Amino acid sequence: MKASTPDVTIVTCTVCVGTWPETDRWIADVGITKAYLFDDQFFPGWTVLVLNRHATELFDLTREERGRLIEDLSAVATALALAFEPVKLNYELLGNQTPHIHWHVIPRLADDPALREPVWRVAHDPLRLTASQRQDRIARIQTQLTI
Repeated sequence: MKASTPDVTIVTCTVCVGTWPETDRWIADVGITKAYLFDDQFFPGWTVLVLNRHATELFDLTREERGRLIEDLSAVATALALAFEPVKLNYELLGNQTPHIHWHVIPRLADDPALREPVWRVAHDPLRLTASQRQDRIARIQTQLTI
């Protein structure tokens, strides 16, 4: 009988190797996380909050880290609420495409074309900002962020 080799897929963490998120999207060091403006700004203010160390699941964190992560998330959410005055904020922690703990924090504004749908279901062309527009939006968030 021949021994079989297990099929192992090695996933390189794009956060850990520094290829995502892009450094020109950096908003702030928040605590145990860093906040970045998401590339697609179809939903204005869409921010990702990325854990500073590698972990893929909440249970990989210590109790203290989990508590700090929620405090960081709350600080960013508050800044987005002040900066964009959304009807609702959406929070997503998936990790299927990027296996590194990161939260998507998405302001949903009054003129949102599908306010009750998850952003992943809203068909749209990604909105890429110019460098100047991106910096203006980042500054708008930074002004409201208190850490």
